[in-house]
Formats: sequence, structure tokens, C-alpha cells
Amino acid sequence: MALTEEAHAARDGPAEKRTGSEQGEIFDLLSNHRRRYAIHYCKREDEPVTLGDLAEHVAAWELDKEVETITSAERKRVYTSLQQTHLPTLERAEMIEFDDRTIELTENAKNLEVYLDVVPGDSIPWGVYYLGLSALGLLVMAGVWLEIVPTETVPALGWATLVVLGVAVSAIVHVVSSRRMRLGKVERPP
Repeated sequence: MALTEEAHAARDGPAEKRTGSEQGEIFDLLSNHRRRYAIHYCKREDEPVTLGDLAEHVAAWELDKEVETITSAERKRVYTSLQQTHLPTLERAEMIEFDDRTIELTENAKNLEVYLDVVPGDSIPWGVYYLGLSALGLLVMAGVWLEIVPTETVPALGWATLVVLGVAVSAIVHVVSSRRMRLGKVERPP
């Protein structure tokens, strides 16, 4: 995968200027969990890491185990895969510098968050949530205009304030949640 131009664009320009094929290459790069886990671990450590430590943590996350309980066979399987496939792919994309034992993130890797909107399996995407919230707000406001919603107890401005407050609280929760779910920000990768 040749992302040299994309890597420069990620460093030098906003995401809106990328073509669909360039974004597709980034999504392809991030589609593999081992590559995402490698980036997550390197971001979390914020310094060069050894291939051995990276392999242990990736294996532990994959198997939902503690690092101390990983067997040498489990570690070796991940070590080999990282060394032969995933780290060279990340290096060709200029996301890491890899010298067969040490891995260090490049500046290009810092711009990957724009491509990751992590949504837990038991949740709905934020876009769908905001669409529903907008529909609810429009229903309330239509009810006020059509005088279906009582305005004696709560004035029309009060209903509008409640709708705007709902959107504002949702936006705050969204921002906090998104920042918490970034690669490298929590112990286990999202």
C-alpha cells in the first residue's frame, strides 16, 4: 500500500481535501485490528516501543487476557504477524518508523483520529442519535406552533430552550465520549 502522498496530505492538509480513494486507503490501513492495536499501544506509550512489548500487549488484547498470562506461542504468533505484515504496512504508509525491533509513531499517525468514530456494539452511531434528537425537537416545536403542546404551564420559549438544552447536553456527552475513545487514550484499545 503506497500512502506516501496521503501521509503528506494527512500532515499538511485538512481531511476534507482528501479524495475518496485516499480516504479508502486510510480506512483499509485501519481496518485491521492488529494495526489499530499497534497504533493504540504506541500512542499510549508516547515513546519508542519494542516489538516484543507490542506483541505481548496486542496478544493480550486479542485474547482478552492479562499480559502476564500470555503464552510464548500466543506472543510469537502475534510477533511474527506484526513483524512480517502489519508493521511494514504501517511503515510504508509513513505512520511508524520500524527498525526490526523498535517502533516509533511518526507525525502522520497523530492525524488518524479523524478517521475513527468508535461506536460500542451496544450503542447507536452519533449521527443517528442526532437525527432522532432533531426529529423529536421538530415534533415539539410543531406541537407548540399548532398549539397541541400546552404553553400555559411551559411557554413556547421554554419548549425551545428545552430542545436547545437537549442538543447542547448531547453535544457535550459526544465530545467527552469521543475524546475518551481515541486511540492511545485508554488502557485497552477501543
